[in-house]
Amino acid sequence: MADIDYIKEELYIRSMMCNCCLKVVKEILESNNVIVISIKLGHASVLISQNSPSLETLNFILEKEGFGLIISREKRIVEQTKLAVVELIHQMNNVNSMVQKSDYLVEKLNMSYQQLSKLFSKHENTTLEKFIIRNKIERIKELIDSDEFTLSEIAYMMDYSSVQYLSGQFKKETDVTVSDYKKGNKVDKKSVEDLLN
Repeated sequence: MADIDYIKEELYIRSMMCNCCLKVVKEILESNNVIVISIKLGHASVLISQNSPSLETLNFILEKEGFGLIISREKRIVEQTKLAVVELIHQMNNVNSMVQKSDYLVEKLNMSYQQLSKLFSKHENTTLEKFIIRNKIERIKELIDSDEFTLSEIAYMMDYSSVQYLSGQFKKETDVTVSDYKKGNKVDKKSVEDLLN
């Protein structure tokens, strides 16, 4: 039997926003004769052989599951920006409220906020600022539902200057007041991809 030659590829994958996505994407790749060396949100180092599908076919397979390959540098930066926003708001709870979201993104992506914002608007149906606000609102819903924190604590965690400011933005985004939401008038939660529209 002939030896199989493998080529190492770095795949940049869109819409990988949570840890469950890692498992799904890894299974998709491995079931298509792609050896996964390492995988993290938005990126996989893989070995591809002549028995593996072409990148175009792999992209088609991933797209059927809501993912897809990112080819252009600009789109990779936009995807990394989305991941950084999700990481800061949903996973770190904006732990250090003194760190502005713009500073965090600038440091993480090594580009100015203006550059990131311009690229984001160019490739998505919304602005970076709107995407950040929508993520904050979704996280606020989760924190309210968990019933572990007061609204003042949530306002601080999500970098609002006051509960009134948080409440105003919540109402503007959801058409429901924070009080009504707490009382059980729940509005549907959205996935990260839904926040882009």
